[in-house]
Amino acid sequence: MTRAFRWVLRLFLAGIVLAALAATLAYYLATRSLADYSENFELPGLSAPMRIVRDTANVPHVFGTTDTDSFFGLGFVHAQDRLWQMTMMRRTAQGRLSEIFGPRTLKIDEALRRLDLYRLAVQSQTVQDDATLAALEAYSAGVNAWIDQVNTGARGRGAPEFFLFPPEIAPWQPSDSLAIAKLMALKLTAHLQDEVLRARTALTVSPERLGDILPDDPTGGLAVLEALGPSPIPADTQLAAASLMADPLSPFAPPPLAGASNVWAAMPDRSTTGGTLLANDPHLGLTAPSIWYLARIELAGGGVIGGTIPGMPLILVGRNEDLAWGLTSAYADDQDLYIERLDPADPNAYETPTGDMVPFRTEGALVRVKGAEPVTLTLRWTDRGPVLPGDLFDLNTIVPTGHVASLAWTALTPDDRTMTAGMHLMRQRAVAPAIEVMAEYVAPAQNLVLADRDTVAMVMIGALPRRSAQHDSLGRLPAPGWRAENHWQGRLAYDTNPRFTEPDSGLLGNTNNKPLERAFPLHVSYAWGDSQRVHRWERLMRNREVHSRDSFMEAQLDTISPAARSLLPLIGADLWFTGEAAPDGSPARARREALDLLANWNGDMNEHMPEPLIYAAWVQALQQRLIVDELGRDLAAAFSHPDPIFLERVFRDVDGASAWCDVSRSSGIETCRDMAERALDDALLWISETYRGGLEGLQWGSAHQATHDHEVLGGIPGLGWLVNIRQPTSGGDHTLNRGRTAGLGAQPFLNVHAAGYRGVYDMADPNSSVFIIATGQSGHPFSRFYDNLGERWRRGEYIPMSLDPALAEAAATGVTTLRPTP
Repeated sequence: MTRAFRWVLRLFLAGIVLAALAATLAYYLATRSLADYSENFELPGLSAPMRIVRDTANVPHVFGTTDTDSFFGLGFVHAQDRLWQMTMMRRTAQGRLSEIFGPRTLKIDEALRRLDLYRLAVQSQTVQDDATLAALEAYSAGVNAWIDQVNTGARGRGAPEFFLFPPEIAPWQPSDSLAIAKLMALKLTAHLQDEVLRARTALTVSPERLGDILPDDPTGGLAVLEALGPSPIPADTQLAAASLMADPLSPFAPPPLAGASNVWAAMPDRSTTGGTLLANDPHLGLTAPSIWYLARIELAGGGVIGGTIPGMPLILVGRNEDLAWGLTSAYADDQDLYIERLDPADPNAYETPTGDMVPFRTEGALVRVKGAEPVTLTLRWTDRGPVLPGDLFDLNTIVPTGHVASLAWTALTPDDRTMTAGMHLMRQRAVAPAIEVMAEYVAPAQNLVLADRDTVAMVMIGALPRRSAQHDSLGRLPAPGWRAENHWQGRLAYDTNPRFTEPDSGLLGNTNNKPLERAFPLHVSYAWGDSQRVHRWERLMRNREVHSRDSFMEAQLDTISPAARSLLPLIGADLWFTGEAAPDGSPARARREALDLLANWNGDMNEHMPEPLIYAAWVQALQQRLIVDELGRDLAAAFSHPDPIFLERVFRDVDGASAWCDVSRSSGIETCRDMAERALDDALLWISETYRGGLEGLQWGSAHQATHDHEVLGGIPGLGWLVNIRQPTSGGDHTLNRGRTAGLGAQPFLNVHAAGYRGVYDMADPNSSVFIIATGQSGHPFSRFYDNLGERWRRGEYIPMSLDPALAEAAATGVTTLRPTP
C-alpha cells in the first residue's frame, strides 16, 4: 500500500513538473514575439536613418526624413504590434478564412468571394496617384521589413497565434491595404440587410403596421444646432443573427451593429479658448486588440497624429498642426438589391430591360477548406453587380422561384480613389481645400467634420447613387432588375452632397442622425442610425454659451438616456401608484419595487445602478410581447433591439398603432397597459433567474460589460481568460457614451459596439488635444501594452495628443532607430 501510494505520488509530481515545463516552454515561445522597442535595425528600403519614439502609452512617433520613410516606419510599427490582426483582416478580404478555420467560415468566404472585394482592390491600385502609390509601397516595405525580421530571427513567429495556425506570412502588398479599406466599407454599411428585413416584414403585416415597426423619418433633419427639430426616426432593426453575421470573424454586421459615431465642432466664438474645438468618437465592434491604433507620423508639411487602422497607411481621424478631422457613419443608401428574372429555358441568363435574355458574366473560384474538400463556386455578375445566393442574408425568404438577387454597391468599383483622398486630407491645412480633396472619396459614406484654426464645417463624403425618380421602390426594397427605371444612373455630383459650413450658431455635429430633408431621389437615405442621442447632444450644447475641451469630453462621456426619459412615463403611466399593497414575494410586490425605483430615476445609465437594468429588460420584453404575435417568433427575433420610436407610436396610438397591444390569437382584448404590466413581470422574472439578491443590489455594469474579445482565441476554453478583456461599463443603446447592447440572446445587454477611439482637439492649443483607444497598442496578450489604455478608457480618461517631440521622448517607453542597409 505504501509503495503504491509512493508511485502515485511520484506520478502526480511528475505530471505537475511536466505541466510546469510545458507551460514554461509555451510562455517562452509566446513571449519571443514581444517587440523590443529600444532595438535598432538596419533595413532595406529606407533613404536615411530615422527614429521611432514610443511615448509612455506606447504611441509611436515616427520621424522619417521623407514622407516615404515615415510611411515605411508606420508599416513597421503596425506589424510589430498588430501583425496577426493585419493578416486576419487581409485573409478576410481575400475570402480565405476557411483555409485555417475549416467549414465554420465557409459562408463568410463565399460571400467575400462573390463580392470580389480583393480583386477590385487590386484593380483600384492603378487609379491611385503617384504620391499615394509611393506611400502604399513604402508602407508595404515597412511591414515586410518586420516580417523578414520574424522569418530570419528567433521572434516567436511574429505573434503567439501563429503557433496555433499556419505560420507562413505572405509579403504585404499595396493591394492588401486597399482591400482593408474596402473591408471597412463592408463593416460600415447594412442597407442590404435593411432591404431584406423590410421585404420580409412587408410580406407579413399590413402597410399601416409596417409604418409602425419600420417607420419613416418625419423630420427635416439636423446638422447645425439651430436647425434642431422633432425627433427623427431610425431603422434600428436587424435580420436574425444567422451564422454569416453571428461569427466573430464575420465582417457582416446586422444594422444595429453597423457603423456609428459621434462628432461635433464649435466655432471660435463658442469656445472658451477663442479657437475651434472638435470632438469625435467612432463606434465599431469591440475587440481585443481594438481595431484602432494610435500613431504620429512626420510628413513634409509637419506632423500628423490620431487613429489608424493597422493595414492602412492613413491617419483616419486626428489632426495636424492646423487642421483636425473626425468621422461619423453617414448611413447613405449606397446599396440596392435587385430581383433578377431568369430565362426559363436557361438559368444561366437573365432578363434585361429590352426583354432580351443575356448570360451572366461567370467565373469559377476555388475555396480551400481546412479538414475538408475544396469547394468550387460559380461566381455570377449582372450589369448591376454580383449575384448573391438565396442562403445568404435570408434572401431565400423574399426571392421568388425562377429569380435570383443581385447587389449594386458603390464600393464595388475598381475606379476607387478613396485611399488617394485620405492621403490628401492628411496634408491639408484649412477646411475649404480639405473639403475639395475628398471629392475622390468613394466608400464607406461618412460625415466628415473639419476644424481649422478659424472655422468648422461638415460634409458628407462618399459616392451617392443617382436613382431615377420613377424607381419602383425608392431604393427601400429589392426592385425588379429588368426595369430600366430601377437601375442606377451613375453618381450624384460631389457638390450635391450635404454640406454645412461656418454655422451661424457656432455649433454643428452628427450622431448618425438625419442631417437634412431632401426628397427622393436626392434623399440620401431612409434609414438612419440615431433618433435619440441627437437630442441629448442638443441639450448639452445649448446648456453652455461657450464650450471647452473639457465640456466636449463630458459630452462624449454622457450616460443619460433620452429614450428612457421619454418612454418610462408612457409605458408606466397606468402602472405607477395603483393597486393595493402586495404580499412579499409576489409578482405584484416585485413590480411595485421596480416601479418605485424607476420613479426616482433620472435616466442615467450608470454602471453602479439597478434602474438601467430594470428599464432595459422591461423595454426588451415589451417590444417582443408586442410584435411576436404579428410577426411570428423568427421574424420578431430579427428586431433584436427595442426601437423607442416604435414603442412611442404604440403607446401614443399614432395612426392606430395601439393595435399592436392586442394579441390576435387570444379570446380577449389586451390593452397597452396589460402588455406593459406583463412585460415588466417577464423582465423581473428574467432578472430573478439571472441575478441573485434583491433589485436594489443590481448593477447595470454586471450586465453591460464591454466585450473586448479576441476574435479567434477568445472562444477557446482556457484561453479566453487570457486574451479577452471584460469591463463593466456605463451607457447604453441611446446615450452619447454609446455602448450598444448585444440584443436578444442569453446575455442581451453585453456592451459589444462602442467608441473604440475618442479624440478631442483644441485648435487654439493643438498640443493640449487628447485621445484614447479602448484596449492597448499591442496585440500581444503578454504585453503590458495589451490593455494598458483599457481602464483609462472605461473611466473616461484620455492621454495627451501632442506633436511635441520633447514630450514624446520624456520617459519614453523606447526609442528605435532604423538605418538603411549599407
